[in-house]
Amino acid sequence: MSTTTLKLPDELKERIADAAADAGKSPHAFMVEALVAQTALAERRKTFVGAAHAAAQEIAQYGLVYDADEVFGYLQEKLKGKRAKRPKAVKL
Repeated sequence: MSTTTLKLPDELKERIADAAADAGKSPHAFMVEALVAQTALAERRKTFVGAAHAAAQEIAQYGLVYDADEVFGYLQEKLKGKRAKRPKAVKL
């Protein structure tokens, strides 16, 4: 494990110490957890945006989309255990 130095404003350092104490953790453990959480969030956001770009490219290539109301209606009927007509893709 490598060492990293963070220069924190005194006010933030105090807030971290207070929050860590309230959570029953050391300031170091609290900061590591915060960094892990923010890194995971950034990774999920990157995956989400990548999927959105891929979907936009697919729509641009094929021009097929589904009506959201039809999709939600279909899903609601299926969740109720009913037979439902699958929505059809329509050309933009």
